[in-house]
Amino acid sequence: MEETKKKMRPKNSGTKQLFENPILEKLSRTHIAVPVTLFFVSGALLGWYAFVYTALENWLIGTLFVTGALVFTFVEYWVHRSVYHIEPTTEARAKFQYVAHGVHHEYPKDKTRLAMPPVLAIVVASSLFAFFFVLMGEAAYAFFPGFIWGYASYLLVHYSVHAYPPPKNFLKQLWINHAVHHYKDGNAVFGVSSPLWDYIFGTMDTMDKTKVADNL
Repeated sequence: MEETKKKMRPKNSGTKQLFENPILEKLSRTHIAVPVTLFFVSGALLGWYAFVYTALENWLIGTLFVTGALVFTFVEYWVHRSVYHIEPTTEARAKFQYVAHGVHHEYPKDKTRLAMPPVLAIVVASSLFAFFFVLMGEAAYAFFPGFIWGYASYLLVHYSVHAYPPPKNFLKQLWINHAVHHYKDGNAVFGVSSPLWDYIFGTMDTMDKTKVADNL
């Protein structure tokens, strides 16, 4: 039991300076309310545009929205597994992995680094919207709101599981899953907002999660 308790604890508390340049260091941090508000509002505006200014029928807008949210859960899983946990086989890959995600594993309670910095997030989101627009035309105005609302929801879940104790309801499983990923097996349980793709691709850790739950 004592061994399990040790594994459920963060490696470090506090924070760590990543960049000597104070501007870059500032830009690498964000309050969670900034990106969450930005993407919920942006998604709402794009959805409004889809209803008012496109020829899409209401049922199709709803279907595209739900599809966008589901697609995001896959992207969340894939990016976390294949990009954030990229094998550090070269010095450049190791540096990228640490800056992008490794520092979060080392300082998981640092609330200022629980989301992609807004400037980078805006660039990535704009590029993705352009990609989806080229791919599907005006349907992107309905699909992309679901996608970025999925991202905003992921941010809320990720922030909550690191900043607050688990709730006494079915959502507690999300806290347990992420604790396994952080403190027991970093090569498993990559889904944060949903365990769906971990079950599909066989990366859901099968350990006795009761022990994890008892030590959260």
